[in-house]
This record gives sequence, C-alpha cells and structure tokens, in this order.
Amino acid sequence: MVRHLVMWKVQETDERTKQENRIEIKARLMGLSGQIEELKEIAVGINFNPSDAAYDVVLETTFNTAEDLDAYQIHPKHQVVRDFVKTVATARVVVDYEI
Repeated sequence: MVRHLVMWKVQETDERTKQENRIEIKARLMGLSGQIEELKEIAVGINFNPSDAAYDVVLETTFNTAEDLDAYQIHPKHQVVRDFVKTVATARVVVDYEI
C-alpha cells in the first residue's frame, strides 16, 4: 500500500476568502472519492491550529501501488482539482511512502 500526503497553505482570492478557499479545496478533493478507480481511500482536513507554521489543508490518500498513485496524478478529474488548488495555494508539501 502507498500513502500520499499533501498539505497546502491557502490564500484569499478575489472570488473567496481564505476559509472559503479551504472549504472549496476540501469539497473538490472529496468529490474525487469513487471517481478514480486507483484511489482507495481519501481524507481531507482543514486545520484549526492558528500557528504561523501550520498548513491550512491536508490530503491523505491511499493506493495499492506506486503505479496507481501515478495513474491518479495524471487522471483528468484529479488534474481539474489540482489546477484549482494551484490558483489558491501559496505553499505545498508532499510525502509519499509505503505502508
């Protein structure tokens, strides 16, 4: 099994407040559940820790193999969400590991 974790710092935009963007990211990511065969589990959390070191949104996903993660990365439905996140995120960190 492979776990893929991503965290983002999010900004306010002309269209939405920072909190609205955080909620929108969560909704769009959770909308991928059941839409991409290779994606076995997904969880998205919105941070409540006020620390400057804290990130705003975390994504936790599980795949059977690294190849399944690769397929998820290039899936058109994932790319639509990724493209939105890029417009509101100011920083991103990621880790992929086997469990």
